[in-house]
Amino acid sequence: MTILKERQKRIDDAIALRESDRVPITANGQCYPMYNAGYTVADAVYDFEKYVDAMIRYVTQYEPDAADGSLTIAGLGPVYELIRPKNLVWPGAPDNRISKNSTHQFIEYAVLQEEDMDFFMKDYTGWLLSKGYPAISGLLESMAGWEFARHKADFYMDGLINMLSTPESREMIQTIWKIADMQAELNRKRMKLREKLTELGFPVNIGGARVLVPFDGYSDFYRGTLATMSDLYERPEVIFHFMDRNIEYVLEDITKQSKIAPGKWVFIPLHKGMDTFLSDRQYKDFYWKYLQRMINHIIDAGMVPHVYTEGPYNSRIRHLAEVPKGKVVYSFEKVDPECVKRELGDIACIQGIFPIYLLHYGTKQQVIDEAKRLIDILAPGGGYIFSTDAGFDHAKPENVEAMFDTVKTYGKR
Repeated sequence: MTILKERQKRIDDAIALRESDRVPITANGQCYPMYNAGYTVADAVYDFEKYVDAMIRYVTQYEPDAADGSLTIAGLGPVYELIRPKNLVWPGAPDNRISKNSTHQFIEYAVLQEEDMDFFMKDYTGWLLSKGYPAISGLLESMAGWEFARHKADFYMDGLINMLSTPESREMIQTIWKIADMQAELNRKRMKLREKLTELGFPVNIGGARVLVPFDGYSDFYRGTLATMSDLYERPEVIFHFMDRNIEYVLEDITKQSKIAPGKWVFIPLHKGMDTFLSDRQYKDFYWKYLQRMINHIIDAGMVPHVYTEGPYNSRIRHLAEVPKGKVVYSFEKVDPECVKRELGDIACIQGIFPIYLLHYGTKQQVIDEAKRLIDILAPGGGYIFSTDAGFDHAKPENVEAMFDTVKTYGKR
């Protein structure tokens, strides 16, 4: 058996709740590979080849069982400069708002204003084109005020043609074409990197698909956290209206992705489902019933749901158990490992939990001790992939090495 197949078998065994020769490890280095290779994060954001070099160095040095988890915005700096997003800042950007050694940061604000609620409910596409896009992108500001409904469907389409042919619209459309070409080239480079990592013996299970629970989409990009909290009590019908429509789009995206990358993982980060954010009733009504549909649809499409539970998640574990056995990977940030093993150990693969603060600030012995403690709790019987509770950045190299070495020695069956 080749080393590639050995590593993939460990991952597959863990998902299927089987024990393998040892505990697999897939720690997400995030920005660490760049620092480790002597680059800034901004270098990787503006030069994809530097990102390639950093990733190859990272996997060949530490030899994880899969090359999953990396800097998602690698190579996108020039694209962002053309889009001019208003809700995102990135390292290396012309305004230098964040450090060149930071990961990207989202800026949350209410894109959907209260006075536009009726418009949003009645004509989502019209709102998105004339209100939503101009509010999040400098490139798309010329779309503000577009009124497609005013232009009748006839053979001449004069109004529509005039609207799309203003100097501002022409410049915007030409820039969009340029961005499409840039992204296509970047996708080709990403595919070559995946092929190279595979040639080196490292499986790449992430298929590139990333979907959001509808409630998170509403809160993250439409209303912001604070306004969403008010909407839960004052405008729940608006939230449900959005989610019931949006879930259909999400499921369609999953189906499309399954045709491009069958068998791969679909990443679902849970931004607002944590213990302290929603009541249990709200979690069931606004969150879990949609997430459960997504998980089941991913499984039915022949892919693997990779669910990352951000924040404390102890009170939600009983809901997470309501999925088909041996088909789901739950990656945890903050959870009681004994509780999650007891409640999910025979249902889903458990990942994460190891605290990145130990890699950043702990001693080598603390890293070893915590790794062993988690292996003792979570490894028996299978169904466990060792990983950190989040992507790590400014970690001590000796601690990263100690983590990998401990899993590969202590984690043997």
